[in-house]
Formats: sequence, structure tokens, C-alpha cells
Amino acid sequence: MTVSSLAAPAQAGARPDRPGATELRLAAFAAHRRARFPLGPLTLFTGPSGSGKTGALRAYEALARLGGGVALGEVFPDPVACVPERARPDAQRRRGFRIGCTVDGPEGPVRLDVAVQAEPELRIVGERLTAGGLTLLETALRDPGRRVVQAAWHTAGSSAVTRGPLPDDRLGTALLPLRVAGRTEGERRVLAAAEQMVVALRSVYACDPSPRRMRAATPLGAGRLLRGCDNLAEVLWRTRSECGHRYAHLVTAVRAGCAGPVTDVLAEPLGDGTVRALLDRGDGVRTHLGLLGDGELRYLALALVLLTGPGVLEVDPAGEVPAALQTLTVLADGLDRGLDVRQAGELVELAARMCERGHIRLVGAVGDAVRVREVPGVTVVDLTP
Repeated sequence: MTVSSLAAPAQAGARPDRPGATELRLAAFAAHRRARFPLGPLTLFTGPSGSGKTGALRAYEALARLGGGVALGEVFPDPVACVPERARPDAQRRRGFRIGCTVDGPEGPVRLDVAVQAEPELRIVGERLTAGGLTLLETALRDPGRRVVQAAWHTAGSSAVTRGPLPDDRLGTALLPLRVAGRTEGERRVLAAAEQMVVALRSVYACDPSPRRMRAATPLGAGRLLRGCDNLAEVLWRTRSECGHRYAHLVTAVRAGCAGPVTDVLAEPLGDGTVRALLDRGDGVRTHLGLLGDGELRYLALALVLLTGPGVLEVDPAGEVPAALQTLTVLADGLDRGLDVRQAGELVELAARMCERGHIRLVGAVGDAVRVREVPGVTVVDLTP
């Protein structure tokens, strides 16, 4: 693995105001063993087919969903596929995988590491939350016959730690606010570190636009963009009137990435409760989005994602934390899929501009990183063997 970055170095000693993941660790996950990947505001994984790009993003999304309180079985519907192929079972026929990350923010770097048993039954068998060299939470499976893990969290009061059971199908870090009172300085440190980790993981939007689904007219509804961008027309209809400034930037981006003249991006209701999207070509000519190529549709959808935010995307940010202290992280596997070199370059340059502002981060995978390496602010993780 090689890493290259044109990002400006962070100021020494400065702590970010918004929590953000700075490292992804795959100690044993799918094709990865003992892997540590740096994450910047804009990170792109590259490498040949089978090198593990998709696996890295899948692990990141899994951590995000666990941080949001999603049950283990829903996060890993096929857990055996996450076990390294050559991993041998132990004497009790157990096999599993291990993933983790580091989140930097007001509390400094906070590490989370999770061990998951995939066979013979799915469960979390170990979790560790650390900061500043101090273990704040540690769990371990003591009795395989019970569906709980034994947890110990830092107290620094009359006793060094507090112990208690936690369910083995949920991330303990996400449950700490329900179990820790915050009476001692140690407990308050635990809660602050857990909150920083959960806030960074929870505001993640995984996006994989599906051109086939984007071509049809869509019903008017809540206007939150789905993962596959099926309801692109509906979201265009909503966002056009909500933020004219950002919409103007979208039109500019579409003009740079789509063939032919583009003077506007429109959405019109059809009278049957549905809405369709069009490109205004000027001189009264309008092109229905269903006539665009796959690359143009994916480019338009990803540009819209980068120029909107949690209020438009189907994501569950931490509602109890002010938006000014959160950062939306977009996960985009196959970011350049179906795009030509010009479109991929335009999209990455747009992402770099948006990520530089600090309210959005992007972790994606690309097949060809030749041009994106030249874009300032991009951290390229090359998985080429």
C-alpha cells in the first residue's frame, strides 16, 4: 500500500472543532490483514480489481451503522463473507474479524476497536475505546452461553472502573450515554470520548447512484435523497427553491460534466403526483434526464450529494449535537464508475472544494487515480500489491 497526499499539513497542536475519522484499521477483515489506512477530509482508495477497495469502504460503513445503534445482524447480514479467507477456526470452531478506527476532535484522538465473531454465531466478543493512552471502555465475552459481554468503563472515583453487562449485538460505545451517569471526572471523560466517536460515525451517507432507477419520474415525498439516488428528480424539485446559491453551483457543475450546452437543471411535476427532471439546453430545448448516459447521470447525482447536506440526504445525524459541530461523511464506492476522465476530474475537484470548507468529508474508491493525484487536498491510498 502507498499513500500520497497534497493536503495542507494540520497546524501543530490544533484540535479539530468537528469530529472526523483519521484512520481506518482492518486487523482482519475480508482481504485485509493488519491494514491501517489514513483518512483525510478527501480520501480516495485506488488499486486493481480485487485489491480491497470495496472491502475498506464496507468496513467503514459497518462501523458507522454500529455507531448509530444498528443491531449487529442488520449491519452484517452475511458475516462469514467478512472473515479472512484463510482464517482457521479455533478449538471451539469460532472464526471472526476485527475492525476499528480513530476519530480526532475536541477530545483529541479517540480509538475504537471491535472484534466480531461470525461463526458459529454472530456476536461482538470484544470492544475497546481508548484516548490518550487510557482505556475508557473494554468489553469481553466471558460466558458464551449468555448473550452479553462483560464491560468495564473508566470511573476514576472510589473505584477505578465500573463493571456491568452489555448486549453482544450492539456497539457498547453507542450505549454508554445510557449506562454512564457522568458523576466523576473519569466518567465525564468516557462520555465525551464516546460522544465524539458516535457523532463522527453516525453522520455517514453511503451513496451509489443507479442510473437505471434515476431515469423514471418519481413521486413527490419527503425529498431526502436515497442511497441509489432513485428519487433524484424529487430532490431537485425540493432543493431548487430551498437554496438558490447552492443550486447555482450545481448548475455550474452539471454544465462542466455533461455533454452539450446546459443553462439550467429543472424538475417539473407531471400532474399525477410525480415529478421528472430535465436539462435546459437554452432556446427552448429541454432534455429529459432519462435520455442521458449512465456517466452523466452518476456525475449529476454525485455533484448534488456534494452540494447539499444532511437535511437533503437520507442520513441520520446526531440530532442532539449542533450542526456546526458535525461533519457529513460521504462514502462513494466506484466514484468514477461510468465517468470519463474529464468528468472524474471535475467531480474530484468539486469534492476538494467542498471538503476544504470542513462541513463535508468524502471517502471513495476509484479505478484510475492518475488525474486525481494532481488535485490539492486529496489523500490517495493505493492498494496496488
